[in-house]
Amino acid sequence: MGLADLSWLWMPITVGAAFAQTLRNAAQRHLTGPLGTLGATLVRFLYGLPFAASWLALVRFETGAGLPAPSLPFVLWVGLGAVTQIIATALLLRVMADRNFALGVAYSKTEIVQVAVIGVVLLGDPLSLPTAIAATLATAGVVLISVPPGQLSIRLVAQGWTSRTALLGLASGATFAVSAAGYRGAALALAPATAVIAAATTLVWAQALQTLLLGGWLLVRNFPVAMAVLRAWRVSLVAGFMGALASGMWFTAMAMQPVVHVRTLGLVELFFSYVVSRKIFRERLGRTELAGIVLLTLGIAGVAWRR
Repeated sequence: MGLADLSWLWMPITVGAAFAQTLRNAAQRHLTGPLGTLGATLVRFLYGLPFAASWLALVRFETGAGLPAPSLPFVLWVGLGAVTQIIATALLLRVMADRNFALGVAYSKTEIVQVAVIGVVLLGDPLSLPTAIAATLATAGVVLISVPPGQLSIRLVAQGWTSRTALLGLASGATFAVSAAGYRGAALALAPATAVIAAATTLVWAQALQTLLLGGWLLVRNFPVAMAVLRAWRVSLVAGFMGALASGMWFTAMAMQPVVHVRTLGLVELFFSYVVSRKIFRERLGRTELAGIVLLTLGIAGVAWRR
């Protein structure tokens, strides 16, 4: 059965990626306290690398395919994806520490809206009325979740929109958007390799590069944190496994479908994160924040499917 016959598989793969990513985020959030933001960020890559390499070896064994030869465009694309993912993950964990788990994830999902707006402003892409309405809904959602619960007012809305937490959250979404584009570009640069082989190869390269960059930085600049990451191996293994699983499924889905389709279906992560926020971290969202998440979800979905 050819890849075209299995093209529908990108949907369950994407939902699985969103669920695994939620569990990985939860494990990293748990580690932020003892390890700090950069230490918890390193966990994702360092402990995920052995699982990513094992997946690549398994895929090669099952398919009999050889490793695709990396080209200069592949290296540049995977480098872009890897570096921006480090930044995006660190920003996401910082937002989670400032507010709560579900809202941190919600901010990170603004990536789709930001890509659409950037296209209009910098590239002159056309903006249809439905897309403008969807972007307005998403913007209203971000405004609502940026204001502390029970304190809605014009003054606080203005302050919340420019607060450190909101700016960090929006920056997280923007860098995740660049990272997703980089990884899709890397996978496509490995053609004619199949989507699964391209995704597995890209994942190993990315996590190896991320481990070297961030791990090397911490060894030189903050050696105690690097050692603490090694000592926290139990929870870190969970984060690493879930991170590698999520990344592998994201990469596979994005190698099969355009990024915007994958990211739109991936909005199911907002539901998963809300459940984890309530059940594991015992966090509660106010009515304003819940309304903001609903508006943001509707707006993102509308922008994505109108593009």
